[in-house]
Amino acid sequence: MTGFDLAGLLTFWARRYDDILGLIAEHVVVVLLALIFATIIGVGVGLMVWNSEIGRSLAVTSAAVILTIPSLALLAVMIPLFGLGWTPTLIGLTLYSLLPIIRNTVVGLREVSPAIMESARGMGMGRGRVLVTVQLPMAWPVIITGVRVAAQLTIGIAAIGAYVGGPGLGQMIFKGLSSLGSKNALNFALTGTLGVILIALLVDALFNYITKYTTSKGLRA
Repeated sequence: MTGFDLAGLLTFWARRYDDILGLIAEHVVVVLLALIFATIIGVGVGLMVWNSEIGRSLAVTSAAVILTIPSLALLAVMIPLFGLGWTPTLIGLTLYSLLPIIRNTVVGLREVSPAIMESARGMGMGRGRVLVTVQLPMAWPVIITGVRVAAQLTIGIAAIGAYVGGPGLGQMIFKGLSSLGSKNALNFALTGTLGVILIALLVDALFNYITKYTTSKGLRA
């Protein structure tokens, strides 16, 4: 791999501007879809098991086991089932996103004071209504933090999706690594890596904004 050349990198960006933006868009979309699916599944599972010791343990442990599987191994296993491209990448990212969302949903719901829930029931609310109108809003800051952690995790792992022909900036990183010694090898690898870092920073700032403006004033630290 040739040495770093800032002028060469800027020229590389200028010539491949459209391709880079396209890969950034793909990266953002696949991460967003994975987060949506993982949030629906994770929060749903959390709502079902938060008050069951066995259910909580089983759900969190299962999600933790998935997270210990090396990303390349998991994606490779899915190739015979789903082929190459978006599908295995999306499924893999969704699975990797589950642990922080399930765990934080359970923790957030369990942290709501029993006295508050008893007061709500004393006002005639059923368990379902208490869960939706009292517990979920109070647990929201913890839940959204779990989604935020999942987002950062997913943004990085999404780059590995290029191993199975997936979308995103990983294509540039893998192309750079596979063409060591060529003129633009370092430019490809740096562009992909910097792009992932930029997305991670912007998404984190976005979640900070979302958390601030969707959390009740009484719950803000």
